[in-house]
Amino acid sequence: MYNLIWADLFKLRKSMTIKILFGITTASAVAMAVMAYMIPQGKIDARMAGIGFLFSDISMISILGAVIADVLICGDLENKTIHDAIANGCSRSAIIVSKATVFCCALAFILLPYAIITGIALSTGSKFSMGSQAVGGFLHILTTESGKAFSASEIWKLLFSMLTLMIVYMAQLSVCVPLALVLKKPVLVVAIFYGFSFFCGQLMVLKDSSPVFAHIFDCTPYGGNYILVTLDTGTPDILKAISVSLTFMLVILAFSYCLFRKSEIK
Repeated sequence: MYNLIWADLFKLRKSMTIKILFGITTASAVAMAVMAYMIPQGKIDARMAGIGFLFSDISMISILGAVIADVLICGDLENKTIHDAIANGCSRSAIIVSKATVFCCALAFILLPYAIITGIALSTGSKFSMGSQAVGGFLHILTTESGKAFSASEIWKLLFSMLTLMIVYMAQLSVCVPLALVLKKPVLVVAIFYGFSFFCGQLMVLKDSSPVFAHIFDCTPYGGNYILVTLDTGTPDILKAISVSLTFMLVILAFSYCLFRKSEIK
């Protein structure tokens, strides 16, 4: 499995796709921060906040993350790389774990520009706002914590909050692994996951009307509060977000293994 992980990491490092995705998230993070700065300055109409949201991490990661799953899994199924690994004695469980590990590393890599740009923007002490469009993720941290002076302990908590966000995103996107294994079609994986993430966002309105549903939803990384971490978020809540995300990923990986074990590799 160790060799599988390093092989996939090497392939990903040489991949033009991951470089393009990193460029997209870098440009998007800059655009998000610039628009969030210019809106409260009155240089951009507040009605343009919807466009600014399109550049945010919560909007971009659903599509770009699914693309990474396509490259790592659908691509290797198509070019028979996974078939060769099985033929050479690699277990299917090792393949699943290695793919998931590299997938998470790739997600962290393309999310890194959002973390860096958000940190740089906050260090300026300027005011950032995106109105009601700052619904979560790094954009929410940027607009909530802007204009503050940070102590050393707060900087560490800010970094920990950003790491928590990355873990939550990894858990949310982990469902792309079984989707890619079953569908084997990149377009379908991207379309279905984007529709699924949009559907989960719409389900948020049911949390207030049904305590039972709210409890069930909070047991998944799609629970709304997990992408709203800030410096004011308590340590127990941050630890809960991490534990729920990690548990969810383990369940998804176990489910993926069951699907992959029963699938026929030709």
